[in-house]
Amino acid sequence: MKKPLYGFMEFIREQGVVGLAVGLTLGTAVTVFVKSIVDNIVNPLIGLVLPGSSNLNDKFVCLDKVEGVCTNKLSWGVVLSSLISFLTIAAIVYFVVHGLRLDRLDKKKEDKK
Repeated sequence: MKKPLYGFMEFIREQGVVGLAVGLTLGTAVTVFVKSIVDNIVNPLIGLVLPGSSNLNDKFVCLDKVEGVCTNKLSWGVVLSSLISFLTIAAIVYFVVHGLRLDRLDKKKEDKK
């Protein structure tokens, strides 16, 4: 019974499944928290600096107006907000994986010649 279990564990370590699982789990768990911080703290602060609305998600460029009403807008504030969220999540995952040395769990593949 030990041999099949050992083979399975070697497969997991050689294929880097642990690193993939850790990254996916941390990324998923952190996403909601980071989105809340960006939407409720960062965006309003950036929005205060920029002219117009005080929230970054409300920033846009009007591409077409009909009778004074914008009918087609380029919502660059939402895109910038998503970029901030992505970079924050990537940094958190990077520092957690390296800080806890989880990147050392995967077994290094030997060179086959």
